[in-house]
Amino acid sequence: MSANGIPGDLTEALTAAAGRGRLLVASDYDGCISPIVSRPEDAVPNPASITAIEHVAALPDTFVAVISGRELAVLAQLSGLHAPAILVGSHGSEFESGFAEEITPERAALLDRLIAELRSIASDYPGAMVETKPASTTLHVRNVEQDADDALDRVRRGPASWSGVQVTEGKAIIELAVIETSKGHALDVLRKQHDADVVIYIGDDVTDEKAFAHLRPADGDVGIKVGTGDTIAGYRVDDTDDVATVLDFVATHRQPSGTGT
Repeated sequence: MSANGIPGDLTEALTAAAGRGRLLVASDYDGCISPIVSRPEDAVPNPASITAIEHVAALPDTFVAVISGRELAVLAQLSGLHAPAILVGSHGSEFESGFAEEITPERAALLDRLIAELRSIASDYPGAMVETKPASTTLHVRNVEQDADDALDRVRRGPASWSGVQVTEGKAIIELAVIETSKGHALDVLRKQHDADVVIYIGDDVTDEKAFAHLRPADGDVGIKVGTGDTIAGYRVDDTDDVATVLDFVATHRQPSGTGT
């Protein structure tokens, strides 16, 4: 462990990444920028992380993105972030320019059916909540005291198996989308758009494994898992305070005089 609290091997990887020519830093929101909370609408960001993101985004040849499962408008409201920071919602499918795929009338009708079905299932489990988004709907069971797993299983056996439904599972949630969603695809798009030489990605949930899978460690990319659980990320930190430390470290070591080629 280094003096700043970041593991020594991660310090070395971040220092190397910070010295590259064009850098993309991306992170999940819940569990990374904001602690996990019982009510999704109460997910307030860590002020230290927001400050660090703003500092990094202001540096030359440096791009910062928050890629979240949340609806883009909600992500913007909760985080308070704005340009030059980049926000991507709906698990990587919702950019400021719109959705990666068109939401056709047929897909919109399917979404209406999914919402109705999840609400019907949720009504049998006190504490369950259904979140609706422009291209998906999510069942949250974090506050279900009994049979939370049973609720998720009913979704898996039911609407999750319908034709045209894309399924994403996370911590105490299952999300059903009518378009393809992938944080890994979002990373690829952002890397290409900004011609990034290296990417740092921070994530805490199983949904972030798709992003880690699109990293290129051999080229200097850095994947950081927050918290416990299996991961393919090369590095790990404990909590959201550590995320703020990582972001501040990048901001400090990515000064104009330190950028590489």
